[in-house]
Amino acid sequence: MQEPASEKLTTDQGTRSSRTKKPTASKFEFMVVSNRLPVDRCSDADDDGGDGWRRSPGGLVTALAPMMTKSDGAWVGWHGAPDETVRPFSHEGMDLVPVQLSSHEVELYYEGFSNATIWPLYHDVIAPPEFHRTWWDSYRTVNKKFADAVIRHAADGATVWVQDYQLQLVPRLLREARPDLKIGFFNHIPFPPPEIFAQLPWRREIIDGLLGADLLGFQRPSDAGNFMRSARRFLGASVKQQQVHVKGPDGEVTHIARAQAFPISIDVDQIRELASNPEIIERAKQIRKDLGDPKTILLGVDRLDYTKGIGHRLKAFEELLADGQIKVEDATLIQVASPSRERVEQYRLLREEIEGTVGHINGTYDTIQNTAVRYLHHSYPVEEMVALYLAADVMLVTALRDGMNLVAKEYVTARSEDDGALVLSEFAGAADQLKQAFLINPHDIDGLKSAILRAVNLPPKEARRRMKLMRKQILDHDVDYWSAAFLAALEEKVVRDDS
Repeated sequence: MQEPASEKLTTDQGTRSSRTKKPTASKFEFMVVSNRLPVDRCSDADDDGGDGWRRSPGGLVTALAPMMTKSDGAWVGWHGAPDETVRPFSHEGMDLVPVQLSSHEVELYYEGFSNATIWPLYHDVIAPPEFHRTWWDSYRTVNKKFADAVIRHAADGATVWVQDYQLQLVPRLLREARPDLKIGFFNHIPFPPPEIFAQLPWRREIIDGLLGADLLGFQRPSDAGNFMRSARRFLGASVKQQQVHVKGPDGEVTHIARAQAFPISIDVDQIRELASNPEIIERAKQIRKDLGDPKTILLGVDRLDYTKGIGHRLKAFEELLADGQIKVEDATLIQVASPSRERVEQYRLLREEIEGTVGHINGTYDTIQNTAVRYLHHSYPVEEMVALYLAADVMLVTALRDGMNLVAKEYVTARSEDDGALVLSEFAGAADQLKQAFLINPHDIDGLKSAILRAVNLPPKEARRRMKLMRKQILDHDVDYWSAAFLAALEEKVVRDDS
């Protein structure tokens, strides 16, 4: 039985009170499971009278938080601090069930298997994945912790929605312990083709874990197809169209697992509201002024990750400067690179490489009045990001591989005047919906340079035509549409065809 949320939360650093309007229930009809809870710790809780937590930013939280507050639902996830015990509590109407992880588990399960094995493998081996049995053992242990938390708190016949690559074993663990549950899984990153997935020593276990779900959601149809081909190849699964007839130990079909594409999106209303805010519009004008009012501002916004193609973008921009096709007096590139996984060696090396490249470009092409690349290794609040979207004439999304890329959708949504241009990698999931962008292969530097020049010199009438069509696509398919579509599909009755 869960303790009332009004009781103290026990931690190894003392106690924190949890402000809540209602006690947490013991059983829930709807549960979301993700690596992290949808809240972050507040360092200034004592000053602002808060309860020590604030809601996390991000599309997933935005889409599902209203559902949590309206329904008898709970969110299961790690609360972000290792070696610390936090009891279930409620925050802003959401019931939260923390999973406790040790420092050792965070190192092996999260930094190791999730981000140094699965992440590079699923992103087309842009960086070499590492395969360590100790990491895999920890991944299995932690996945069982998450599954056990759901098993304890799920009501009979509850709907459970598991999120992302850190928890690929959870669906099978839930199926075995609680066959009464309706289980969904969504993979936010790409799923690799069988030829790449084959490298994983535990490929059968991963596929088997995922097939515990009734519905598997992916960003692109190609990802769903890759999964189905891997299920057939490595488990000998019976695949019919988008369905796998999953068999139990006795050889009988236990359930049908479906795999479909459900491209995720953004909180459109939030971005539109911010883009029309006079203070943010003024901030965008100030950004341009601070840069010397260049004719063109180009913008890149990424986590500092080797999948994002930041180096390719900088190389293309440098060559355009060298060729004289873009002049530093006329154009500035703002590159926001949010800190990411700084304890991982590959990410430290990437930061050194990117910062060295930026220094070289600026040292070569800067003038007293003009800066070629304004590099910002920071995370910014959404208000500042929208100001940057409004200030930028051209958005550069040059990912080498990306499940979706919500930055591209945010930029388009913010352009309420239907101006601006988007240069978008065909290897980002967003390319499936934003076909009026300048689609590029980031490995083709000449092609990337040509697309940048076309975007910079785009006639206003053509810019409006392209942007209007892209904005309509996003406004009609926002993050609420995404979550509603997935959950509606999960609730659909599946007719079993044993012929």
